[in-house]
This record gives sequence, structure tokens and C-alpha cells, in this order.
Amino acid sequence: MKGITCLSAVVLGSLLISGPSYADPQSDQDDIRAFFQKRFPKVELAGFADGVYAINQNAREQWEEIEEFPPYEDAVDEGQTLFETPFANGKSYADCFPNGGIGIKQDYPKFDTETGQVVTIESAINHCRSTNGEEALPYGQGELAYVSAYMASTSRDNIINVVIPDDERALAAYEAGKKMFYERKGQLNMACATCHISSAGAQLRAEITSPALGHTTHFPAFRFGWDDIGTLQKRYAGCNTQVRAKPFALQSEQYRNLEYFHTYMANGLPLNGPGSRK
Repeated sequence: MKGITCLSAVVLGSLLISGPSYADPQSDQDDIRAFFQKRFPKVELAGFADGVYAINQNAREQWEEIEEFPPYEDAVDEGQTLFETPFANGKSYADCFPNGGIGIKQDYPKFDTETGQVVTIESAINHCRSTNGEEALPYGQGELAYVSAYMASTSRDNIINVVIPDDERALAAYEAGKKMFYERKGQLNMACATCHISSAGAQLRAEITSPALGHTTHFPAFRFGWDDIGTLQKRYAGCNTQVRAKPFALQSEQYRNLEYFHTYMANGLPLNGPGSRK
């Protein structure tokens, strides 16, 4: 793994960031920001929304050229058409969300105190469909990802504001997501934090590993390996597979909790999705 040096010191830093169980989420957020701003002192906080393109100039120049003719535009247009098409009962997605579903992506995931569960924008889209007599859409890519991408596009530049309410169940969900982020898994015995905290900015084969801070800002994203728009949880499943661990079902409790923790860490960063990534 070329480019990874002083690994023991870096791992110690990530363990300090992970902290004890049931630590204060705000303290977790402060620690992870301090870690990355020390690691990449030339990057302003808002800049981490650009992911690896904030820390590698060559990659950034290529990305900026791609963004001049975004490969996700057709998917967003299709998502808008789907969003605005009424259901069989005459209602639409706009009837299910605050502000008609426009400019709200920055508030997700949310913790639903009635069900005691984390709700992502994608799970809310399918809940909307189900309550209006429509079949649920497959998670990960396709029409659901297009609707989500359109909703994200209406929230671009809004500031992420994920709330953890004063509810023990919400804190437990956050902590479960945090544990999953730091827990090693699979035959390669790697965690999310192994690549995206301990080794952020290092060369891994032909790629530069991206910082965990800001990962959630640009999804759903067009990834060239997918040749399509896909959701954050599709990426989670792909990462699990890459470390030879069995992925969880998309929108499982495990992935929803992981997304809750992961996105809370990005509070205060601007949304810039949908985006394009390798």
C-alpha cells in the first residue's frame, strides 16, 4: 500500500477520534474536523465537500473539466420528471415531504421518534410510494436514485444539518453507525476508517484515498465504474465487497445508522450533489 507511512501513529489518531462508546456526538464531530484540518491544513472546512478533489490538484483539474458537462444531468432530468408525475391516486412525491420536497436534502438522514428508526431520503421516497399505493422501487440505482438525485439538486449549496434529538434511541442509532464505521470487517480486516481516516490522502493502487469528512455531500453520485447515478449506500455495499465482507441489504438498519453517523460528521458543510466521482 504505497504512500502509507507512520501507520501506527495515524491509527492511534483514528482510535482517539473514535472515542469511547456513547461519547458526545458534537465532540466526535469536533475531533474528526480537527484531525483532517491538521492533516490537510490548506483545505478550508467547506472544501472537504469536494472529497479527494480538495486534496489532489491533478485530480481536481480533471474533475472540473468533467463537471463542465456533468454526466449526471440526464439522470437528474429524469428524476425531476418522475418526481413531478402524479401517482395513480393523484398525489405526488411533493405531498409527502416538507416544502414539497424541494431544498430539504440537507436535513437527511433524520431520526423518526415515532418509529425509533433513522430515515434516509431514499427510504422516505419509497415510504411515500408505499403510502400512496405504489410499488417500492429498488434501492441503489435506477429510478429511485434519479428521484433522489433531483431532490439533492434542489438542495445544492444548502448546509448539512443532521439532528440527533434528545432521545436515547437516536443516540444508540448514531453510536451503532459510529461502531460500524470504525469496526474492521471482511477477509482484509479493514474498516471504513482504515482507508478514509488513517490512510486519507495516501496512494492506494492508482487512486488517492478520500477523506471521510465530506463523503456524504455529493450523493447520489455518478461514478464512472457504475456508468450511472448511484446512492451512498450502494457505495457502502461496494466498499464492503472490496474488503471481502458480506454487504448488508441497502437501507438495512445497519446502513441507515452508518449513514446517520457519517452525515452528522459533515454537518456545516455545503451539499454539492449530485456529483461525479471515479
